[in-house]
This record gives sequence, structure tokens and C-alpha cells, in this order.
Amino acid sequence: MKSVFKRSYIVLFGVFVSFGFSNVLAQDTLRIEEAIQKGLEKNFAIRIATNEAQIAKNNNSLGNAGLLPVVTADGTISKRIENNETQYSANSIPDRNDKGVESTSYNFGIDATWTIFDGLTMFATKDRLNLEAELGEEQTRLEIENLLAELINGYYQIVARQKAHKILENTVQVSEERIRIAETKKDLGSGSEYDLLQARADFNADKAALIRSGTTLKQAKIIVNQILSNSSFENFDVEPAIEMGEMMDLEVLIDQALVENKSLSVARMNEMAASEEINELRGDWFPQVDVSGGYGYSKTETSTGFVDFSNTSGFNYGITARINLFDGFNKNRRTQNAQIRLKNQQLQLEELKLRLRSEIQQVYEQYIDALSLIELEQENLQFTKQSLDIALERFRLGTINSVELREAQLSLLNAENRLIIAQIEAKNAETELLRLSGDLLRRVN
Repeated sequence: MKSVFKRSYIVLFGVFVSFGFSNVLAQDTLRIEEAIQKGLEKNFAIRIATNEAQIAKNNNSLGNAGLLPVVTADGTISKRIENNETQYSANSIPDRNDKGVESTSYNFGIDATWTIFDGLTMFATKDRLNLEAELGEEQTRLEIENLLAELINGYYQIVARQKAHKILENTVQVSEERIRIAETKKDLGSGSEYDLLQARADFNADKAALIRSGTTLKQAKIIVNQILSNSSFENFDVEPAIEMGEMMDLEVLIDQALVENKSLSVARMNEMAASEEINELRGDWFPQVDVSGGYGYSKTETSTGFVDFSNTSGFNYGITARINLFDGFNKNRRTQNAQIRLKNQQLQLEELKLRLRSEIQQVYEQYIDALSLIELEQENLQFTKQSLDIALERFRLGTINSVELREAQLSLLNAENRLIIAQIEAKNAETELLRLSGDLLRRVN
């Protein structure tokens, strides 16, 4: 009987030693760097933001700002067939009655118009288009940072659930061994039906938890597949390590965020664009001066009459000045609204700065607490391992029952899970701090 207990003890001890630390990478392991690369290449939101930035870049042209002339060319060929009847009052001139008279007209020309002054509106428009192009690029970087944060959090969520699933697999193995031990004890007369039933109930509970864990693991992978824009579910493993970066300083993070945060940069550009809108509207108070010139050619051919054909060709040029003297006070209204929009952009910028400080401080507290919990749970994990070793020895000697062994088993299971939760909380907080400080994109490049 002692040999049976000895073999069982060896099996139990080997299983528990492997808790959370026996992760063997599968061949289809997805590394975090590979996930980031795929996300940047395939994610739909990033591709859309990149296209929108390209549109803003295309719109940033001299012609769209009104700084270049407009040149048009036109040509017309027309043919007429008509009957002409003419009666003259002078008897010396015979009347005419022409049937089916054909005439053909040719008109060709090229014209150019160039606005040489519009109250400097065109220059303000060009400045605004420059800002919109830069804004498109900054919004793309903002979209990339948001994707990276979402992807990194999703990836390490898989890491956590994969670790938890592995722990539950080991727990199920231990519960199976408990059933075998309980059956052996019962057969030898040293065990009870109660211990066997309790071991089987615990095994079923562990098996149910393992099934639920597998479901949540698949759900986490589905979310990452969606971020990677995979149209079909791709099963993969992830690397088991949850590595933290260097310890971050709160004041450094805040100072960096006020300069590098992408949302703050977008808000600043929106403020500058609102200011340029006011400059554009100031041009409405000044006259607009256009210069124009062109060349035209006209020819008419007739099948009858005094003239067989006539043609005209030549150049034309001129200058035009116009000013809106009264438009129902609409210029005042548009200018006042633009000034209000500028004020709103300034208020939004200040509000964003305040909110950014607050968010960084809140996340930093979570970050510090999570790091402290990691140290505490790592120490506690060692205690629960030692407690389990003692419980296994006592169980082998028969000084404790299966219920007490189960308590030691669950203590280790809970300690492992608490450590995983602390690691994930710390990693999520670290990623969010990097995103808020505008440093996330630089760190992954």
C-alpha cells in the first residue's frame, strides 16, 4: 500500500511543479512583434485612415487654394439649313426667295482667368490645406496608436487565458489522480465512499472550469483575429511571458504627454485650422481683382447671299474688379461664428490637457499598485507551493483527508490566477501610459 501512495505522490508532485511554468511553444506560436506587423498591414481602420490622409494630401494643392489661373478652351461647329424670302421696297432690287440655304459656323477659343487679389484669402486657404494634410497624417498616427494598444492588450489577454487554461489542465490531472487514490484507499479499506464521491465532484467542477476556460480563450483569439482583419478564425498560441518595461516616472509621463500625445496634437491642429478659417473670411471685406485674356476664331460659310464666308480672329484681355458692398450682414455673421468656433477649439484643447493629466495619474496609480501586487503574489505563490508540498506529504501519510488536500490545491490555483491577473493589470496600465504619453508608437518601431 505504501508503494501505491509513493507512486501517487510522485505523480501529484510532478504535476504541481509544472503549474504555469511548463508552457511549450507550439509551431504556430504568434509573437507580439508579428501580431503588430500584421495589424499595421491589414487592419481596416488603419487602411481607411491612411486613405483619408492621402485625400487630404491630394487636396493640398495650389490650384485648390485658388492660386493658379483657370484656363478653358471651347469649340463649336453648327450648320443651318433654312428658307429665306426677302422683299425689297425699292423696285430696282429684285425680291429673293432662296430655298434650302446652307450656312456653317465655326467658333473656337481659349480663355484664361486669374485672380490676382482676393484679400489674401487664397494664401489663408493654402495654409489651411497644409494643416489639413498634416492633420490627416496625425490622425493616422492616432489610429495606429489606438490599434496598437488594443492589439497589445488583446494579445496579453490571450497570454493570461492561455496560462489559466494550462493551470486548469494540470488541476484536472491532479483531480483524476485523487480519484484513483480514493478508489485505492476504498478498496484497501482505509478510505470512505464520501472521499471518493467528493473527489469525483471536484473533478467534475475542475472539468467544467476547464471547458469555460477554453471558451474564453477562443473568444480572446477571435477578438485578436478581428483586429488583425482575419476574415476566418485562425487558431494560434502565444508566447507565455508577460514582460514589463522599465519603471516609468509620473512627472516625466505628464510632461511628455503634453508634447507628444496624438489626441492633443490633433486638437492643436484643429485650433490652428479654426484660426485660418477666420483669415479666409477676412478676404470677403476686400475687392477681388481678376485678369483675363484669350484668343478666339470665328468663321461663317453660306451657300448663297452677298457673302460666301466671313471669319474673325484675335486676342482679348482685360481686368475686372468687384466688391460685395452689402450681403445682408452675412460677412459679419460668418466671421463671428468662426471666432466662436476658434474659442471652442481653444476650450477643448485646455479641457483635453486637464483630462489627459487626470487619466495619466489614474492609470499610473493602477500601474504602481499592480507592480506591488506582482511582488506580493509571487511571494505568496512560493508559500502556497510549500504548503502544497507539506499537504501532499501528509496526504501520503494519511494524516489529512482529500478535502484538506483540495484546499491546498485550490490555494495554489488561486495564487497562480491572482499572479496572472496582477501581471495583466500591470501590462495593460503600462500600455495605456505609453499611449497617453505618445510614446507607444516609438516603442514598437
